[in-house]
Amino acid sequence: MALNVKKSQYDLCAIGSALLDFIYNVDNSFLDKLKLKKGEMHLIDEERSREIFAIMNGIKSDIAPGGSSANTAAGVAKLGGKAAFIGAVANDDYGTVYINKTRESGVQSFISREQGLTGHAITFITPDSERTFATHLGAALNLSAENVDFSVIASSSFLHLEGYLFESPSLREICYRAMETAHNAGTLVSVDLADPALIKRIGNIFDDVIKNHADILFMNEEEAFSLTGARDESAFSKLPERSSVVVIKLGENGSLIKQRDLIIKIPSFKTDVVNTNGAGDMYAAGFLYGISSGKSIEIAGKIASLSAAAVVASPGARAEKDIDLSVVL
Repeated sequence: MALNVKKSQYDLCAIGSALLDFIYNVDNSFLDKLKLKKGEMHLIDEERSREIFAIMNGIKSDIAPGGSSANTAAGVAKLGGKAAFIGAVANDDYGTVYINKTRESGVQSFISREQGLTGHAITFITPDSERTFATHLGAALNLSAENVDFSVIASSSFLHLEGYLFESPSLREICYRAMETAHNAGTLVSVDLADPALIKRIGNIFDDVIKNHADILFMNEEEAFSLTGARDESAFSKLPERSSVVVIKLGENGSLIKQRDLIIKIPSFKTDVVNTNGAGDMYAAGFLYGISSGKSIEIAGKIASLSAAAVVASPGARAEKDIDLSVVL
């Protein structure tokens, strides 16, 4: 069954933290040295960021534009959709790089310049392909409502929000205003819960978002467990019924999609795993692109799974090669 999605100027408007990714390949003992818990996103201040960069001095890294919602917007554009991204960078060289790279990816930029340093995620990939983040949000935290063009949301089929935005009171206010704008305009709201540790910190906020605002909800199995205390299909019964679609991503075991009383199992696509960074973001891109193109929930799930596999096989958080959707259509 397909969702009723309005045709708009943009298939997707994503709001999120504009972060440059600095990607390092390390072993588990290196994470212990940095006192970072494997597999989680750790928020750090500017001083801690400089300390880590000093430790990493001389170690090869890849630099690429990132941020969960931004990755999803880039994924929609990669698949042939029209996407817009709203976020904030600083008035520095990294900010210029980020804006230029966003445009090069085919995404319409509504990125403002704010105070501070351009945000960045120091990303550590361990041999098992797990990713751990030390993130300094920088100017991304300073996104102001005055610099958000809410008309872009009204001109989109979907509004997509990353869960991280709901932790900061000022960004949370923007999210609520954005969701209100979306619902008034007939734009569907998609939310990615982002991180199990985040859910533990602001679970009450997510409870409200799920009950009253989200039309489509994305989470992985650890996030589902953090939110509900249950795993796999049993987690669905612990969630409010408001969301039209709930997705639980299971990594190499595929995903589960619940639409009303129907639960669909989507298999994964086997590939050579380089790293898992950005896989969930691209899954959301594939799913939302499929839905906005009028595809059924099942076909959209297969597009999502194929798209996620393309990222897993890439060194960065975004798919490098074109994705042949004829495999699943």
